Amino acid sequence: MKRINKLLSLILAVLMLATLFTACGDTAVDDDSTTDDDSVVGTNTDEEEEELIELNVAYMPNYASLWSVLTAIDQGYFEEEGLEVNLVEFADGPTIIAAMEGGSIDFGYIGQGAHKLCVQGNATIICMSHIGNADAVIGTSSVTSLEDLAGKTVAYSSGTSSETILLLALQSIGLTMDDITAMDMDSSSMVTAMLSGSVDACAVWSPATLTILEEDETCTLLCDNSTFSDTSISIASWIATPEYLEENEEVAVKFVRALLKGMTYASDEANYEYVAELVATQCAVDYETAYEQRGDGEWYTADMISEAISDGSMEAYYQLQQDNFLTAGSIEESDVCDVSTYVAYNIMNGALS
Repeated sequence: MKRINKLLSLILAVLMLATLFTACGDTAVDDDSTTDDDSVVGTNTDEEEEELIELNVAYMPNYASLWSVLTAIDQGYFEEEGLEVNLVEFADGPTIIAAMEGGSIDFGYIGQGAHKLCVQGNATIICMSHIGNADAVIGTSSVTSLEDLAGKTVAYSSGTSSETILLLALQSIGLTMDDITAMDMDSSSMVTAMLSGSVDACAVWSPATLTILEEDETCTLLCDNSTFSDTSISIASWIATPEYLEENEEVAVKFVRALLKGMTYASDEANYEYVAELVATQCAVDYETAYEQRGDGEWYTADMISEAISDGSMEAYYQLQQDNFLTAGSIEESDVCDVSTYVAYNIMNGALS
């Protein structure tokens, strides 16, 4: 019995020793295996998350500028295209185009007036946004009709849709800029000037129009875009510089594809409240102020953009716009060109396909 116990003890000791060596061997193998695995993981691109392309996108603080792009961001449409959008606020279109030419902005939104810079070759339209009705000429208590503008001090913002509608208003009654005292200022300054009575009238866009009319009930809406709808059109667009598009056409197509999805979603009346909430947050204004701007444009969907391209109405819109610029003296005869030279139908069609 003792011999059996000794034998068992010996066997147990041998087994323990073998186990110890095996464990040590396993540890060494595991170390090598871990090193190899780390190397494999580091080179396995299939498992790596694709890095998003960052874009700096310019906007103006109003519903018309933000309705589609904020929706596309919030709904994840840009992320689906591998894009990350950083929004940058500007006061007007010409300033946005200047920033794009300086290289700090990739894509931007412009209203009616700044399109003359597209005609002149400074920027290319990559997507029509909507037809607007956000611009207006407003008079104080001393100016209750367009005819009253003669000899009065009128605030406006040169190179923007403000200047465009002011010129249309003056032409409609046979006046020119020489018949008024024109004061060039930004939209926020116009609000202050109108409410303080330091100017007699102004040409401005929403939401400044709404603020003026709400804050001073003695002010009168003299005209807006719809007043001249039979002879002119107010278009808003998304743009990039020709130089940027030469090297980044694929990125532009992705950007527009996401934007079109945002337009389709945001143009649904059932989603107006949702869009207004996004705009209110972005612009740091109350919800009602944002929601009141929902009527500032005819909001286009992707299908409407497609149809406008195919039936030629988009080209006709931009041609009418260019003709109006020429008539108003905003561009020279030497600037006149084929619309297709600055409207990138290929990018819109690429995004629609």
